[in-house]
Amino acid sequence: MSDALRGRCVVLGITGGIAAYKAADLVSRLRKAGAEVNVIMTRNATQFITPLTLETLSAQSVVVDTFERPERREVEHVALAKKADLFVVAPATANVLAKMAHGLADDMLTTTLLAFRGQVLCAPAMNSGMYLHPATQDNLEILRKRGVRFVGPEGGRLACGDDGIGRMSEPQTILQACEACLNRERDMEGLRVLVTAGGTREYLDPVRYLSNESSGRMGFALAAAAMERGAEVTLVKAFTTAEKPPVSREISVKTTLELYEVMMRECPGMDVIIQAAAPADYRFRKTYSEKVKKTNGQELVLEMEENPDVARAVGEGRRTGQTLVGFAAETGNLLENARKKLYSKHLDLVVANDVSLPGAGFGTETNIATMIFHGGERELTLRTKDEMAENILDQILEIRRGKKE
Repeated sequence: MSDALRGRCVVLGITGGIAAYKAADLVSRLRKAGAEVNVIMTRNATQFITPLTLETLSAQSVVVDTFERPERREVEHVALAKKADLFVVAPATANVLAKMAHGLADDMLTTTLLAFRGQVLCAPAMNSGMYLHPATQDNLEILRKRGVRFVGPEGGRLACGDDGIGRMSEPQTILQACEACLNRERDMEGLRVLVTAGGTREYLDPVRYLSNESSGRMGFALAAAAMERGAEVTLVKAFTTAEKPPVSREISVKTTLELYEVMMRECPGMDVIIQAAAPADYRFRKTYSEKVKKTNGQELVLEMEENPDVARAVGEGRRTGQTLVGFAAETGNLLENARKKLYSKHLDLVVANDVSLPGAGFGTETNIATMIFHGGERELTLRTKDEMAENILDQILEIRRGKKE
């Protein structure tokens, strides 16, 4: 256990979800780590766990009512907001996330959150349908842009009986996220990282093209996480639908040939190359400057030719000290194909995912993957792409450390 929490003040907001019972364990772990813990509960949260339990564990009065007479002559929500080094909301329900996103302050918890100016960490917990609803996803995106950090949610059996994403992370995992917030390691400082994202397009004519459903979200999550860890990040972006993160430098490409040219130019100067883009394997042999018209029922025969294998070319040109990461999006023989890719393309790590699985693949907020590297494999169960990005970067750094030993 690190000393990141020792002597620090953590305000823990507990909202009205069944996962509120885990808050007792979290408070206990925070105290054992040396933190002072001040608990704020919503009225609904008190239906799942009593304030007395949390007062006993935290050794502090638990605040529930905005208009309760405080023990000290202070405005309570302002005092706690000024005092806290970290504000944790666990569980964070869809309701409180919506309030946070839109600046609503109708109870002690949301009032204190609105007055707080430090790092906020949320551990979402709700039914899968609620979590994946566009309104919730929009609210999460708003909060991410403001710098709110998230731990989980995780996949598994939910209280409602469904299987899916929505489980609150376990207290030990949340504790580790708290430590990371207060002692954010800039463990990629000094590294030049290139990340590719999105899907390329191969045009037949000015209005038609061959492509795929890649949103760019996984690549963007990796770029954002690497920036937070102190890396100098170059983002090579094809067509995307996700919100682009701030990076050191951005290069836009359209076709796989353009991607190839950029990679051949940029990769020699990079320390870590993460190829999360989905380039088209084929392009049209013949293209048209005008829109192709129908020809009274006659067949249209289109010939395709292979595009350059960008990952293989990058691997063949790698220099000593570089770490190369590829992705394998498959619909069958996942691990066998990914292991072949690891060796044939001279990679250090392959992130393999079956895009046919629910909650995985193109255009989703979540992913399921297996990381395959020389000497081992690690499964990543259903989780958000932001969380998976952190797991991938951790593995990259472990690989780099292993090469130096």
